[in-house]
Amino acid sequence: MNTSPQESQASAAPAAAQSHQVKVRAPELIGRRWMNSGGKELSLADLRGKVILLDFWTFCCINCLHVLDELRPLEEKYAQELVIIGVHSPKFEFERTVEAVDQAVERYQVEHLVLDDPDLVTWQAYTARAWPTLAVIDPEGYLVATLSGEGHGAGLGEIIEGLIEEHSAKGTLHSGDGPYVPPPAPETELFYPGKVTALTSGNLLVADSGHHSLVEYDSSGQDIIRRIGTGERGAGDGDFAQASFSEPGGITVLPGDVAAKAGYHLVVADTVNHTLRGINLETETVTTIAGTGAQHMVGAIDNVVGTHGELGRYDGPALDVKLSSPWDVLYVPSTAEVVVAMAGNHTIWSFNPEAGSIRLLSGTMNEGLADGDADSAWFAQTSGLDLTSDGDVLIADSETSAIRRLDPNSGAVSTLIGEGLFDFGFRDGPAAEARLQHPLGVRSLPDGSIAIADTYNGAIRRYDFTTNEVSTLARGLREPSDIFVLEAAGSAESAEADGSAPAELLIVESASHALTRVKLPKDAQRVDEGALTSKRPSTEISSGPVAVSVSFTVPAGQKLDDRWGDPTYLQVSSTPPELIVSGDGGAEGLKRDIVINPELESGVLHVTARAAACDGEPGGEIPLHAACHLYQQDWGIPVDLVATAPTELTLDLRGA
Repeated sequence: MNTSPQESQASAAPAAAQSHQVKVRAPELIGRRWMNSGGKELSLADLRGKVILLDFWTFCCINCLHVLDELRPLEEKYAQELVIIGVHSPKFEFERTVEAVDQAVERYQVEHLVLDDPDLVTWQAYTARAWPTLAVIDPEGYLVATLSGEGHGAGLGEIIEGLIEEHSAKGTLHSGDGPYVPPPAPETELFYPGKVTALTSGNLLVADSGHHSLVEYDSSGQDIIRRIGTGERGAGDGDFAQASFSEPGGITVLPGDVAAKAGYHLVVADTVNHTLRGINLETETVTTIAGTGAQHMVGAIDNVVGTHGELGRYDGPALDVKLSSPWDVLYVPSTAEVVVAMAGNHTIWSFNPEAGSIRLLSGTMNEGLADGDADSAWFAQTSGLDLTSDGDVLIADSETSAIRRLDPNSGAVSTLIGEGLFDFGFRDGPAAEARLQHPLGVRSLPDGSIAIADTYNGAIRRYDFTTNEVSTLARGLREPSDIFVLEAAGSAESAEADGSAPAELLIVESASHALTRVKLPKDAQRVDEGALTSKRPSTEISSGPVAVSVSFTVPAGQKLDDRWGDPTYLQVSSTPPELIVSGDGGAEGLKRDIVINPELESGVLHVTARAAACDGEPGGEIPLHAACHLYQQDWGIPVDLVATAPTELTLDLRGA
């Protein structure tokens, strides 16, 4: 997603926290309400004697969702000593609503306490600057570690083990059941479904994401034909009754000749397993066709099986590379490949089912909205795909609340609707002024226009290529995540002939656990509820020259990997681009002098810092076969330009 702040990723966990000379008392936990506590209000005093892990998250953020999965083993292993508290700190306006937070905790099966913090009170008390941020509090109530980003599971385990050992010896650790109270499990036919497609038989196949399975319905979407998968979270291949998934997403149908060569009929984005799965409808079997099952981390040295070094623009065997939360898939006839919306690292990939290969098609893995060729485009949590009438790929780019258009041959991308990471709203009109809020689905209509599942606005929007205008087709839906076009009562040909849209759309209404039919109005609505920006604290800096520096502490037992030159890297850019007069771009080193445009009043600075270190003693040689680590963090820092403000901006890339 993005951090506050543009979200961060770290490809290796930091070392265990070192003892502090000065102990800092953890700030009190203040929010609107407590969840998963059985209705009980809690304080830090109530939790004294436990190791506490705070997870500052928001449910639109893919990296936050990754962290939820990283925490599951910790909360199971240390169930008697550890209390995890998810502090929900919203980015989008929709995420501030009570209903939305309730649905998110239920949807993602959060099995720990949650503090609802809509006004970012606790977020600011702990000086969080990124989604996700993690903070560890010892059994005596002192803050002992703060980490940003994902990939910290192993490091957190070390910190927790150390605190358990220390406070067991001191007698200040209280083992036993914690205050988590599981809510009652809902009983619904579907549970937060994600995507839908039509099979060649005419039946519909739905990704029943919350039930970790796929459901085949008849052509009306009313009656269940069969279910694919056990319904339990897992990653097992096998027949339909034995196979398992983890929050599956998009589904695409292969043409008959391609399916015959590949050995399966469908490709499914198995999102939380970081894989693509192949479905053979005749033999009723599921196989893994892409991904190792481990998550790709930006900058990690082991993203490709049997190789070392950066992933780069990978093009090779699909089962030999780590993927990152594939969210949707789409077969593209012009390339005979399946385009993959790789939400977890903000890119677009292309999978060849006949060759069993996959390649990075477009994107730099930087998060944001930047058009251009395949090597310069930026995306932000790519989440929905469809084809235009002329064969280009439409992309619902959820975190920038944007709709993008991509050439599947070259990977070049342009933006149809959307402004950036922190710009959203509910506004119809000219596309340049229109606003969406975290769209997850997009679908071409027979008249050549586009229907958009505008998820956080609870609406279906329409974009018209001929007028370059956005309008609203339907409102009052609960988190629509995908759209399927139902043929009109007459014929599809007659609908296309008179230029009208189809009579009905079938909407995957995720938070209603249902497929919902929506009759399209004769005339679309024109809505203007305003353009918004994310509410988050700004940093005051001076216009003119500003020194940007990032500090990095090498973890104990490691040294900077300077065998091939400077192992640090800093990239600086801005929204709008004209905010920085000079000094933007990427280069080695963790210091940069930039010049801020004095004619502007505010903007967002985007900063990415990296540092590479390997196991070994400072001053010594790096041992043969030493484990090496790459630490990375991204910041999106809202700034206000004030003449008397500081001329320095200092950030911390946490290694230790």
